[in-house]
Amino acid sequence: MITINLDKAKQIGHDKRRAARAEEFAPHDEVIMKQIPGADATTAEAARAAIRTKYEQVQTAIDAATTPDEIKAALEAAE
Repeated sequence: MITINLDKAKQIGHDKRRAARAEEFAPHDEVIMKQIPGADATTAEAARAAIRTKYEQVQTAIDAATTPDEIKAALEAAE
């Protein structure tokens, strides 16, 4: 019988969530960080706020998960 350590699975899920979030943040971070002329920093910050909200929901779902399948479903919902 295979036993899954749920705490370790949640940690892995959070690592995947952080990586996906960082990937989505990258183009917006560049606009804000470099102060690129012609690029709207306000729009970039609004997009970043939406990404944060999305991944806060995923984080909550992972923390509340009671099975590895629920962790997987939370990560898939973010895609």
